[in-house]
Amino acid sequence: MHTAMSRSDAVAGEAKPKNGLAGLKHWRYDIVAGFVVAMISLPFSLGIALASGAPPITGITSAIIAGFILPFLGGSYVTISGPAAGLAPILLSGILTLGAGDAEKGYPLLLVAIFFVGLLQVILCRWKVARFAAIFPAPVVEGMLCAIGLLIIVKQIPLLMGTKFHAKDFWETLAEIPAHLDALADHPEVIGLGLASLALITILSQFKGGILKVVPPIVVTVVVGAVLARFLGLDDKYLLHLPENPFAHGVMMPDFSGVIADRTLWLPCVWIIIMITLINGVESLATIAAIDKIDPFKRRSDPNRTLLAMGVSNFASSIIGGLTIIPGGVKSTANIMAGGRTQWANFYNACFLTIMLLYGRSLINMFPYPVLAAVLAFTGYKLCRPSVWRHMFSIGPEQLLIFGATALITVSTDLLVGILAGIAIKLLVNVWYIRFVERSRGGTYPFFNSLASLFRDPIVRHEQRGTELHLFAEGPLVCFNVIPFKQRIDDVPAGTESLVLHIGDGVLLIDHTTCENILSWQEASGAGGRPALGFVGWDRLLQKSAHPASMCTLAQ
Repeated sequence: MHTAMSRSDAVAGEAKPKNGLAGLKHWRYDIVAGFVVAMISLPFSLGIALASGAPPITGITSAIIAGFILPFLGGSYVTISGPAAGLAPILLSGILTLGAGDAEKGYPLLLVAIFFVGLLQVILCRWKVARFAAIFPAPVVEGMLCAIGLLIIVKQIPLLMGTKFHAKDFWETLAEIPAHLDALADHPEVIGLGLASLALITILSQFKGGILKVVPPIVVTVVVGAVLARFLGLDDKYLLHLPENPFAHGVMMPDFSGVIADRTLWLPCVWIIIMITLINGVESLATIAAIDKIDPFKRRSDPNRTLLAMGVSNFASSIIGGLTIIPGGVKSTANIMAGGRTQWANFYNACFLTIMLLYGRSLINMFPYPVLAAVLAFTGYKLCRPSVWRHMFSIGPEQLLIFGATALITVSTDLLVGILAGIAIKLLVNVWYIRFVERSRGGTYPFFNSLASLFRDPIVRHEQRGTELHLFAEGPLVCFNVIPFKQRIDDVPAGTESLVLHIGDGVLLIDHTTCENILSWQEASGAGGRPALGFVGWDRLLQKSAHPASMCTLAQ
């Protein structure tokens, strides 16, 4: 973050780079960044494909497709898109579900689902549904990502141990580990290499300067792991095997006829489409929002344009047998640190990946599975590490409850059930706090009245006073009613220089998600033609913790 801010200071006097043809003039920056990203993207994409139960080649082809499409459609500026670890668990589950446990049979069937995910995203973009991502509670999204991290780690255990597991879900896989401990004696070099790689990438990630600014820890780990595998004489079955002519023999078409002919696949396919679309959309929009915050030029991405780009990319990727495409936080951050300025860095990344695939196949085939599994396990750990749990607790115990419950239910069931359960718990927590404040003020209201208040427009009236627009809130400000609230903030009349939000007696609760949004809007206010954002009555609120974005209730 410090590096990104320093770069921001350095470019403060420059005009903001634009995408499209105008962005080509920044090729000297973007081509270097594209090369650095490609070095990360190569092993990362291969590992994600393996974690998804797909042929390794599909990870690279997906990243290439994304790179060739995003510069022409992308609504973001410095995000790098491609296959993402966050979707690996649901893709693996989809493959095994559609293929009845047979990954080779299930993958072409999954491509049909990815095809329709792309079409659905394009349609949703036309309806401008990206704005609805704001209704997802922050602790639920964080809990979902934590669960994905746990699932990624557990799915790497068989590769790290060099043995095949029969279990498919989270708890069964953990329970099966003791049964394979005796087998470790047969190939100690496999788990030794995996653990050494995991230790190396963990140590290297603690250092930010020197050569690691140019050659990222992922690349160093994979190269060192490949050399160690050679030195240890690792059996070929533990190494990657890409087809001789990747673009001729590595392309797989969606099996539309297989899905159409078997009606038992229709409902599971629809379920998978919904889950991928939901997770893809939420994670995509969360990623571009996070990357916008460290963009040195402080540009703002267009969520609906990004959704369109993801839809077209997923559609195209499925046609050639690729995985789902999504903006990636790791690669996007590396792009910024390497000096990337526009979406053309994505394009150069794809060009370098294509060259590596065509002329570096023999080197890629030296990559060991346990090393790639270590890279993915480390990525999963960053999503669920203890500091994430501590951070949620620092915001408030109620946030930890929602976060932890979402994560636990997700790993025990599936992503969609976990998200829905997390949202339900969030609703109950909000209602409990509202009724607590109501009772403390001597009021008695039916449960469903308190519940309904979470979905009503909280702004009851507005007044234009010269260059000031005054908004009067008289209802809870929560993620579930944030859309009309945000619309009023975005659609201010021309000539408005400041916007004042009045906190009335009816604002019994402002939840954490909305507090985060308000702080973000206030930070962006006063710049780029946006009116300054101020408050009247905020001092009447009681924060639930010392965190600036903690839940607030009306003081009794």
